[in-house]
Amino acid sequence: MQKSYSLQELATKVGGTLRGNADVVVNGIAALSKAEANQLTFISNAKFRPLLAESKAGILVVSEADVEFCSPESNLLIVKDPYVAYAVLAQYMDTTPKAAQNIHPSAVISEKASIGENVSIGANAVIEEGVVLGDNVIIGAGCFVGKFTKIGAGTQLWANVSVYHEVEIGQNCLIQSGAVIGSDGFGYANDRGRWVKIPQVGQVIIGNNVEIGACTCIDRGALDATVIEDNVIIDNLCQIAHNVHIGTGTAVAGGVIMAGSLKVGQRPALHGRYIVLPQPPIQQLLHLMVAVAEQRAEMLRPFRDTAFHNVPPFELFRVLIISALNNSTVLFQCQERICAELMNNL
Repeated sequence: MQKSYSLQELATKVGGTLRGNADVVVNGIAALSKAEANQLTFISNAKFRPLLAESKAGILVVSEADVEFCSPESNLLIVKDPYVAYAVLAQYMDTTPKAAQNIHPSAVISEKASIGENVSIGANAVIEEGVVLGDNVIIGAGCFVGKFTKIGAGTQLWANVSVYHEVEIGQNCLIQSGAVIGSDGFGYANDRGRWVKIPQVGQVIIGNNVEIGACTCIDRGALDATVIEDNVIIDNLCQIAHNVHIGTGTAVAGGVIMAGSLKVGQRPALHGRYIVLPQPPIQQLLHLMVAVAEQRAEMLRPFRDTAFHNVPPFELFRVLIISALNNSTVLFQCQERICAELMNNL
């Protein structure tokens, strides 16, 4: 049975103000153009304001600036940022099932593992010796958790996640299906054409409130740990090489490849399909990288006349690499001057 939520309840949840019938109830969320009387919707872009007056939604989440475009009969939840409020309410009303419920009889759990309160482990999952699972951890079907790994309270692994030995994962993390955490880094020595494998004996240490997308791989460190700090979000199909250190609040979109020992500062956003090289810091031209990835060339036009003499040489190399990968016309127009500046710096 679907749960219903009143306008008053939802306003209290996000700290907003309301206009209309405080007792009206909804049981779902829909797009502005499709929402019906039993659904909540929101507006996050002013270009959609013409749709507000005709909306059939039971509750409209809007900003103060949007109110004048709404019908007087509409029930409004007025907030500072409708998109953030939508995110909070979507979590509150979420009906996504958990990856597992209870402990399935086919799960293989070592007697030497420590299992917290209210832990769920799905079918055919393997929990090896020395593993520590905090309270309310959920391990999906077919997952593997290697020896002496620690997983903090409230973390959830969806089906078929592989977590190697001696990995540390913090509290309230979410790891999507097919992710591999703690696999060997790509470490080899070359002995006259013969590759000699270097054992990767470092850990992977993941902070709290981290989300890792499907089929993303995070390699363990060669000697020291690969580190993902708190509140990092990593999309699907990313490669995080050994000894990378990703700072708090970083967002990494799909397809990003981070080379070994890269250090990413706090709260940047790396958009899709990047190959990021290990020459820190990367913050100085991060907005430029984002602009290329999103193909917003208009944001790059000011760089045509920018003096590059204050930009470190490695950052200039990075611009050249990005322009080659993304075929950005504006960046190509800068290449001749960038190359000249590099020659002066090297």
